[in-house]
This record gives sequence, structure tokens and C-alpha cells, in this order.
Amino acid sequence: MARIIRKTALAALCITAACAGLVACDDDDEGFLEGLDGNPSLSKPALDGLSGTKKISVEGHSVNVSCSGSPVDGKPVVVVLAGLDDGLKKTAAFRKTLSEKDRVCSYDRLGEGASDAPAGPQTIAASGKILTGVLNQVAGDAPVVLAGHSLGGLLAARYAPDHQDRVKGLVLMDATSPTSNGDIKKVIPESATGDSADLRAQTAAAGEGQNREKLVFPDAEVRSAGDIPVEVIQHGTKYLGAFPVYGDGLEKVWSEGQRKWTAVSSRSKLSTAADSGHYIYVDRTELAVKAVRSVAAQAAE
Repeated sequence: MARIIRKTALAALCITAACAGLVACDDDDEGFLEGLDGNPSLSKPALDGLSGTKKISVEGHSVNVSCSGSPVDGKPVVVVLAGLDDGLKKTAAFRKTLSEKDRVCSYDRLGEGASDAPAGPQTIAASGKILTGVLNQVAGDAPVVLAGHSLGGLLAARYAPDHQDRVKGLVLMDATSPTSNGDIKKVIPESATGDSADLRAQTAAAGEGQNREKLVFPDAEVRSAGDIPVEVIQHGTKYLGAFPVYGDGLEKVWSEGQRKWTAVSSRSKLSTAADSGHYIYVDRTELAVKAVRSVAAQAAE
């Protein structure tokens, strides 16, 4: 039981590379989208109608993208940002449901899935440049709604303030706290031993770039993206509370982190997904889909 709790906590707190074998990694698309062959340097018009998966060139890197659903004039393109160590496969069923009524795209960030590995450490800004390049090709001038889970939520919320001309809404599903590195140190003291000490050390290592994406994500204040519609959804099943000794503290700082994200917009709404663990879009797919469609509808007004 302790191993299961530790594994779940590591997944939620973005501890991956240092914990190889503890947290499962899904790298490939689910197969509901038809793979396409051909020139990876597709033109914008071709990608606008892309239905399936394709590798495109962004900032000199090969990036694996997947799109489905039909574009609708005036309606935002939904772009799903998965958590750390989660490739396209993990979000496939969620995206398939969304695509029944919306244009939906996603991609493997550098170091994930079938995309290139980064040449060296990545900053938040560097990761944002890849996102911009992807949006340029899959969405063009259309507005977008970013739906991010875990670390994908953190990246979405950090990206939106600098791209208010493009990002018209956010859905943050159990997003990594903007102060995750400090949070863990606040709860688990340096004197801790066993699994708790491992969790503390591995969280610090991941934040410093020891993860598959080589992404360094330091703590930072939440910046405003204006008055765009935002839904922040936190898990309802308090699995972190079962972590030996420090569980209640981990749950508390996690919830505080979710509240901090509401500062990203004056139109933020915070809710709890009852009966859901960290993977809200898997445990409560219908709730996550409803949130995305609500934000997309408000963004289109």
C-alpha cells in the first residue's frame, strides 16, 4: 500500500525521471486517430485540416502532433497539454470525446513520446516557444483554449499571460502548484527519512530539470492573463492524505496551490472533482469535457 501511495504522490508532484519504473509512462497515441505519412514540414493549410498524427518541424525540432474534430469559424481550438511523462496516449480518449464537438489538438513536448529530445536543459520560456510554433501550425490565427493537466496546467498558466492575443481560455486540471518546490520543503523537513525523504529529494531534482523533458520549472508568482474564462479543477479523492506522516500537509499545500492559480484571471472558477484522483480527465471525463466546453463557449462570445 505504501508503494502505491508513493507512486501516486510522485505522479502528482511531477517526480518522474528520478523515479523511473515507479510512474508508468504512456508515449504513443491510442490508435483512434489515423497516422499520416509524408513530408513533416506541412503547410499551415494542410495542418488546419489535419485529422490524425503527424510530425512537424518546430524551432528545428521534430514534434509529434495529433488533431481531430472539425474547425469552426469563431470557435477556439482546444489544445490539450498533458502532464510530465504523459504522451499522447494518455489523453487520447479524452481528446476523442472532445473532438465530437470541438477541434482538438495536442502534442508531445520535447522529451516526451515521439518528439525529439531536448538538446539540453529547457526553461519555461523555451518550452513556450515550442508551444507557439505548434499553435502557429495547428491553429493559425484562430483563438485557442489551453486545457492542461498537472505540469501541463502549470505550463498553460505560465504561457497565457504573455499570449493574451491568442489564448482565450484555460482549464487547469490538478495543475502543478506554482510554488511546488517550496511546498514540498515546507511540508517535509530535511530531517525526514524513508519514502518522505525520497519524495522531497526527487521533487527538488525534477524542478531543477532532472526529468524527461529536462525542464527547469522554478517557483514563481502567478501572473494575470486578464479576464479570460478559467476553470481550475482540483482532485476530490485525498490520496496524498494517506502518505505516511506528511499526507495531510501535502493535501493542504496542494489545495493552496490550486487556489493560487485562480489569480491568473479575474474570471477564474475553482471547483473540486468528487471521486477523482490526480487524473481528473480519466476519472471524471464528463466533468473535464464539460469544463472545457464551457470555457470554449465563453471564449467564443
